[in-house]
Amino acid sequence: MTRVLGDAWPLPGLDDRNRAFFTAGVLMLQQCKRCQHVQHPPEDVCEACQSFDLGGFESAGAGRVESVIVVHHPLHPGMADIVPYAVVAVALDDVPGVLLTGNVTNRAPDAVAIGDRVEVTFEEVVDTANNVTLKIPQWQAVDG
Repeated sequence: MTRVLGDAWPLPGLDDRNRAFFTAGVLMLQQCKRCQHVQHPPEDVCEACQSFDLGGFESAGAGRVESVIVVHHPLHPGMADIVPYAVVAVALDDVPGVLLTGNVTNRAPDAVAIGDRVEVTFEEVVDTANNVTLKIPQWQAVDG
């Protein structure tokens, strides 16, 4: 399988806070068990009430493109073959105030626009160095 951003793009480093986000195969965000606040990226403490009692929240993974930028210049020589690509910030329907970034995988970069409806999809990549299968959230544009 060809990776969205190519094989030269580094894989995320996993820790106790982000492991579910990158391995669950569902859009798993962090939620405070005390006040129910959902936050991303995950932290050691709830940004709303400062509780350390944190768990997970499974988002439906539907949202709206709030911002888009098309990258035309490779950040690294190994990425020269994949430009241009679009990076989007997505506002989730079921988690107001949370924006997630990613790539829209089923549209040309110049066809991605603010207001587009998107849903999460997962790019499966085997991290051989750590012997784990990653399921990296990306976005697909949907009609309607």
